[in-house]
Amino acid sequence: MTTGGWYEPGSTPLHRTPAGWKFLVLFVLAGAVFFVSSPGWLGAICVAVALGYLVARVSPRRCLQVVRLLALLVVFVLALQWWLLGPVAAVVMCLRIVAALAAANLFAITTRVDDVVSSVERGLRPLSRFGVRPDRLGLLVGLTLQSVAALSAIAADVREAAKARGADRSIVAFTVPFLVRTLRHADELGEALAARGEGDG
Repeated sequence: MTTGGWYEPGSTPLHRTPAGWKFLVLFVLAGAVFFVSSPGWLGAICVAVALGYLVARVSPRRCLQVVRLLALLVVFVLALQWWLLGPVAAVVMCLRIVAALAAANLFAITTRVDDVVSSVERGLRPLSRFGVRPDRLGLLVGLTLQSVAALSAIAADVREAAKARGADRSIVAFTVPFLVRTLRHADELGEALAARGEGDG
């Protein structure tokens, strides 16, 4: 199982950290940012995540991909939240999004999906006596990570295509192709799962 090219091999401390521990830290961090409402603390978390990219020696090209992806989302959310709830709430929401998604992308860049799936299956194996299917949950986690990577790649491709046509500022020029390619990806994923018998019964 691959991540569509999102994983970037390396030998840094973050790359060598077991996938299970990284997944646990990501889970805790993603939950924590939505309980923190201080812009200062959220900004500090964003800085800590940015330092993680330095520690992992993520290539400038990959960092630029992450920045472009987050910038597009942050501009939209900032404008909407500012209009609905005011500037402070808008900044807090954007910092939460940046912290969570940047951390998730760092996790995907430094962790093989196969390692994550294996860690989830090992961790949940004791629960199999209660009817839990560790293999199914491991597959779910793997598909989730694959989807995040795939949607990120689709968004980057669509943005570049719109820019080449001189329509990089058009929301329609981005949204329509992105939705079409996302639905096509979902269809292909559904067909692949059906071919291996997942979902039967």
